[in-house]
Amino acid sequence: MKDILLSHSLYLADDPATSVPQPGRAAPGALADAVNLVLGIAGWAGTAAGVAGIIITGAMMAVSMKRGEGSEHLSRLGMVLGGCVLVSTAGPTIAFVFN
Repeated sequence: MKDILLSHSLYLADDPATSVPQPGRAAPGALADAVNLVLGIAGWAGTAAGVAGIIITGAMMAVSMKRGEGSEHLSRLGMVLGGCVLVSTAGPTIAFVFN
């Protein structure tokens, strides 16, 4: 039975209609351009969200200090800054892993 399957698979390997295509590592030009555009927009949006988050957190901290409340907003600021670090290091990290 094993010999029959082996000979059948060798027969199919010789047939160009049933051979498996082997794509290259590089993406097609149009796809690479579209993906780079989307990633660029996502990176810009992440940076803008980080800046807006820092501004909003700073404003909330100022209002809280004016009211005499505690500084519980420092943890929120830490989360925003952590998100900014994550967004800014995402591209270089992926480039390091896959290159």
